[in-house]
Amino acid sequence: MMYINDIKAIIPHRYPFLLIDRVEELVEGQKIVAYKNVTANEEFFNGHFPQEPVMPGVLIIEAMAQAGAVAILSMEEYKGKTAYFGGIDRAKFRQKVVPGDTLRLEVEIVKLKKVAGIGKGVAYVNGKKAAEAELTFMIG
Repeated sequence: MMYINDIKAIIPHRYPFLLIDRVEELVEGQKIVAYKNVTANEEFFNGHFPQEPVMPGVLIIEAMAQAGAVAILSMEEYKGKTAYFGGIDRAKFRQKVVPGDTLRLEVEIVKLKKVAGIGKGVAYVNGKKAAEAELTFMIG
């Protein structure tokens, strides 16, 4: 199990933009299972939406990307590098994510070259698919 301080040693994201809380499973360069506990205190809920707080879909995708970045950047040859978004394809949103939910983020790295990679991510809430996307990473 990997927690916040371990994650912060791999990716540069910090509060309020670090969107994963722990890593349950990691196969470096291949796959990761991470979690985000969605709380009512998240800054984005102040404006999205005050009467009906919903986690923005783009932040769910970002959480998947951060998990994928941990999977790639934990590899010895990528330590100290940064993974940037290169693209988002086939994004679909299946259900709302609200305060009190725990996002289970599963990302499989399906292609990895020296400076780029592709991952397939799925976010679940209570075992149901909340979102999915194909993520392209640029490594620099």
